[in-house]
Amino acid sequence: NSSSQLSSLPLQILFYVNGIYYILYFLATLAMIVYKSQVFSYPDDFLAPDLAVLFVMAMLEVPRLYLGCKGNLREEEAALGLSLGLTVGSVVLSVYLLAWQTYVLWADVVLTAVLLCAYGLESGLKVMAIAAFVS
Repeated sequence: NSSSQLSSLPLQILFYVNGIYYILYFLATLAMIVYKSQVFSYPDDFLAPDLAVLFVMAMLEVPRLYLGCKGNLREEEAALGLSLGLTVGSVVLSVYLLAWQTYVLWADVVLTAVLLCAYGLESGLKVMAIAAFVS
């Protein structure tokens, strides 16, 4: 039936929620990096890479969410697949901030764990949506 709607409402809601959460995550992580650089003896050589990872992650987030929303609403598996690929990049950068950042606070762990769970849920829904689009 060509009139059936295959786009995923839960996925679309998750894109919206993840967009808002990522803004909060970015601001909180940036504030914590500033805090850590003031309170701890943060080596200058390590401050720049930690900030760079955060900003690269933010630059990935915009096309990731845009392509995901567009792909879901237009039922385009290519855009959704590209968004899924960008999600893999975001996960790698998140793991960097969780495991290899110079100083990792308890708040970093909680914020990043929530982000990784959201990425996981979103990725599962993306795969299901792509499967529905191609079938």
